[in-house]
Amino acid sequence: MLNALEVFTTVVVGLMVGVEFSVAFVINPILNALPEDSGQLGRAHGGRMLGAVMPFWYIGSLVLSAVWAIAGWHRPGAGLVVTAGALLILSVIMSLLLLVPINNRGKTWTPENRPEDWKEQMNRWDRFHYIRVAVIIAAFALLAAALA
Repeated sequence: MLNALEVFTTVVVGLMVGVEFSVAFVINPILNALPEDSGQLGRAHGGRMLGAVMPFWYIGSLVLSAVWAIAGWHRPGAGLVVTAGALLILSVIMSLLLLVPINNRGKTWTPENRPEDWKEQMNRWDRFHYIRVAVIIAAFALLAAALA
């Protein structure tokens, strides 16, 4: 049963990493290249859509990692899982303090009501997101290493 939990947790975190990586390096660059207001509207829609799903994914990944760490405390690799869990905690804290406030504003913007500095706010979100992606990639790598 523990082996199934380990694999399931690694897959869940890996899929989350894939989504967040694609947002950073595929979706947002595509949206930024669209003409006129299309990119801003796309980012607002993406903020609403992913903003509804990602909190559960982040917290779920953290809970799964914690259960793995507790259940597998006696097994080799437990330290890697604990460290991965700490990184996932960091990613949640980063999200709540840095990214969510910007996302909550941005998902309500339209071309008619967005602030003058909306591009700067989106660039700030992107920079924080790049760091968060690096953090969750590290967590995923540690979980994958703990499987061995």
